[in-house]
Amino acid sequence: MPIILFGIVVLGGLTRLTESGLSIVEWKPITGVIPPITFSQWEEEFEKYKQFPEYKLLNYNISLSDFKYIYLMEWSHRMWGRMIGLIFVLPAVYFGFRGYMSRPIIKKVAGLAGLLGFQGVLGWYMVKSGLSEELLSTPGAIPRVSHYWLAAHLGSAFLLYSGMLLTGLQILRDSKIAYDFPKEVAKILANPSLNRFRSLAICAAILIFLTSMSGALVAGLDAGLIYNEFPYMGKNIIPPKSELFSKVYARFGETSLWRNFFDNPTTVQFDHRVLATTTLCAITALWLYSRRLTLPPKARLAINFVFGVSCIQVTLGISTLIYMVPIPLASAHQAGSLTLLTTALYLIHTMKRIPIKI
Repeated sequence: MPIILFGIVVLGGLTRLTESGLSIVEWKPITGVIPPITFSQWEEEFEKYKQFPEYKLLNYNISLSDFKYIYLMEWSHRMWGRMIGLIFVLPAVYFGFRGYMSRPIIKKVAGLAGLLGFQGVLGWYMVKSGLSEELLSTPGAIPRVSHYWLAAHLGSAFLLYSGMLLTGLQILRDSKIAYDFPKEVAKILANPSLNRFRSLAICAAILIFLTSMSGALVAGLDAGLIYNEFPYMGKNIIPPKSELFSKVYARFGETSLWRNFFDNPTTVQFDHRVLATTTLCAITALWLYSRRLTLPPKARLAINFVFGVSCIQVTLGISTLIYMVPIPLASAHQAGSLTLLTTALYLIHTMKRIPIKI
């Protein structure tokens, strides 16, 4: 399941990068499974698309052939989501009724199933935010989904992926413990000197998640298309205060300048730079700290992967910015964020104590 979820996150990123997400203007969970087939059906869908802001403000010169491309991209994303629901829920129900899952696992699986359904609802509200007719009456408005809904949709996908990954890893570990688990590994993990390292590993994973969510805000505001240089933003590393805290984004007067952190593309990009740099420094410090500790082989391998992937991810991020967000690099950067989170979660998993007698 985590592999399939990883795939839909990458596909969702491609859907956004190709500006395909607003091509299907209706949510039909059942009948939407079948795409248009005949010429008249395609014409009907195209006419529906023409009624909304993206066509009127941005894609008014689009051809039917171009529309088919973006439609099928979004349709594939939605179908992948439906497939995940079937692949996860049906076997879970079967194994649950057959008594193959313990009560704690059943509770976790039920929670994940609920989050999966919630993820679909979030996806539709995200799309709906980009179909609002208010965009037509707003000067300079760009037809795109709300960056808040985009961040919420991506965040729930990351949480769902994390939950499934950790649950799967725990099931595999419990199975191994039930048969034969190396006593020497259990002894190492029982050492109190590793408690601080465990806590720091969890903090690193949280920091990775927050950095990824700030990246969603960058993507939603197209903030990666400004200040395409690194480490400078203009003449300095830090942009002018007037740009970071502009009154344009203070919706309720000067006292709400804090909204710049979420609505101002300059501030959002700067925040993402700061978070990414902080994350890299934190992971580097954690890796250096791990050299002083006695860790199990899998944990040692995991922290090395976390450090290596973090370096690659930062390189991808800088390259995506400098080359003005080309689709291949941007997609790889988004995939890299989930890969980095995966390695951090695996590190946390390998550091769990073993409930067996040593």
